[in-house]
Amino acid sequence: MAVATTHNPLLSIVVPIYNEEESIPHLYSRLSEVLTSYAQPYEIIAVDDGSRDQSFALLRDLANSDPRLRVVRFRRNFGQTAAFAAGFDRAQGEYIVTIDADLQNDPRDIPQLMARAAEGFDVVSGWRARRQDAFINRKLPSMIANRLISWVTGVHLHDYGCSLKVYRAEVVKNINLYGELHRFIPAVASWQGVAVTEMPVHHEARRYGKSKYGISRTIRVLLDLITVRFLLSYSTRPMQIFGLWGLLSILTGFAISLYLTFIKLLYDADIGSRPLLLLGVLLIILGVQFIGIGLMGELIMRTYYETQQKAIYVVREEVNG
Repeated sequence: MAVATTHNPLLSIVVPIYNEEESIPHLYSRLSEVLTSYAQPYEIIAVDDGSRDQSFALLRDLANSDPRLRVVRFRRNFGQTAAFAAGFDRAQGEYIVTIDADLQNDPRDIPQLMARAAEGFDVVSGWRARRQDAFINRKLPSMIANRLISWVTGVHLHDYGCSLKVYRAEVVKNINLYGELHRFIPAVASWQGVAVTEMPVHHEARRYGKSKYGISRTIRVLLDLITVRFLLSYSTRPMQIFGLWGLLSILTGFAISLYLTFIKLLYDADIGSRPLLLLGVLLIILGVQFIGIGLMGELIMRTYYETQQKAIYVVREEVNG
């Protein structure tokens, strides 16, 4: 049951929830205490991501007594990225704060993150400098992933995986989320020219239940990283990447074919049984396919932007516009 707010909040707190019945009362109490002390209008958007326990029943009861709490319930488990997207779509605040429901993020860090955002930053990312998780299956894969993501995207953060973040609403509302892309929002948003920073936040050991994420998630993150890199660099010009590889492949295959033709005509060498001949032909075929993919990408890109009347730029502000 979604309860609408009657004010225009400054803050929208988005909380994805999946089987967190033990944590919900404590999280709600902590958030309410911190946000009431912060003395700014707020709303809490709890997204139940297909929980199978009593999470939704608890949220519904809390929402019935607090109009600032809005609850969204998914029909099944769609994942954390979908939960964030649902929260972003419904958020009315000028700033959107994301936080996990497992009590490992501390709501008391929200005022400090907001103070940093008030300095002119569009994205303020939490950094679990003293992370209270197991080293082998949680901290080590996270360290490797964070360094790789920072290197590939050019947006250097210590902790992409920390859910405690503050965004200006216009930043996330201009981003379509798929897969595991919620953790890449700072990198994807960098295409808009936003100011991104991070600051250390508290991190607590899990008190209830068990983590929903294992080391296998690292593989999915790495695959999504390829998507993010492509989106950042070539989403509006796919021919420049596929066409480049296509031309290199064709030229290499053509050079191999010329070489084989030369030795056949000059030395009457047997080239029909040489693997090099197959390689040359294969490279030419692959090159043609790469260029074809680039052309298809250009058509899809134009369809995407033109049918939605979506601009390929982002305006920060206008004067007398």
